[in-house]
Amino acid sequence: MAFADSGRQVFEVEVQGLHAVAARLDGAFTAACTRILECRGRVVCTGMGKSGHIARKIAATLASTGTPAFYVHPGEAGHGDLGMITDADVVLALSYSGESDEILMLLPVLKRQGNGLIAMTGRPASTLATAADIHLDISVPAEACPLALAPTSSTTASLVMGDALAVALLDARGFTADDFARSHPAGALGRRLLLHIHDVMHGGDEVPAVRADASLADALMEMSRKRLGMTVVVDEAQRLIGLYTDGDLRRTLTDPNIDVRDARIADVMTRDPIAIDADALAVEAARLMETRKITMLPVLDAERRVVGALNIQDLLRARVV
Repeated sequence: MAFADSGRQVFEVEVQGLHAVAARLDGAFTAACTRILECRGRVVCTGMGKSGHIARKIAATLASTGTPAFYVHPGEAGHGDLGMITDADVVLALSYSGESDEILMLLPVLKRQGNGLIAMTGRPASTLATAADIHLDISVPAEACPLALAPTSSTTASLVMGDALAVALLDARGFTADDFARSHPAGALGRRLLLHIHDVMHGGDEVPAVRADASLADALMEMSRKRLGMTVVVDEAQRLIGLYTDGDLRRTLTDPNIDVRDARIADVMTRDPIAIDADALAVEAARLMETRKITMLPVLDAERRVVGALNIQDLLRARVV
């Protein structure tokens, strides 16, 4: 059996369905976005069967992109969960046939309560579509299922329509990456967008530091005590002058012109080293290290005073990289 051919056929049919739905985006889509944007409550998504699964995903996408939303099972709604829906909420109901009994049963209550109703169906003349304040037509030329039974192209169209609503609303709200991260604090994205240098750096007495007049031996002792593979070199105001690392030590030991017993740190340090601001994002430090092929960074305040030190292991522990 030509599995790959069958799979490609599904893609072709579903893409054609999406093109058909996209061509119909019109004033109804704009009206739906406007109604949701003006909503004082939340968007309540509902649907039965496969439409219910899509409605759950749409609710999750809306909620994570700045539009408060949640899912209510229409069957459970008829047994008490309608109490979760307030008169300030907008209801987004999904039913490709537009005739799902569980959803139609809710219409009189929602109308009496004064909820705005946005319907997403494949039949503009259906009961749900005609009862809705706004109807989004997601009809597709054909299901990808060769039996024309399993919801395939139609559920894809519903999902993409939900994504289109979420993204259009995201743009209208001026939703930013920082806003997105605040609703995803536990994930990798949240760590990348919310974690700052000062959250992961070594600070205070943990920072290896010597003055410019220190000997190389003193600097090596400081590096050994603090175990960060580096030491910063600072002036009397704790402003950064230079940096000395384990890599610099290897180069020093192989330089025949340097006597390690008498050398001063000012003679062997890297002057004006790459550094980063304490308020920068941790992901910026990771990007800087990767670009410049380094594994550690001094951390500075606005006056170029050393307030911390950071190495690649700190970023790994924080799961930034």
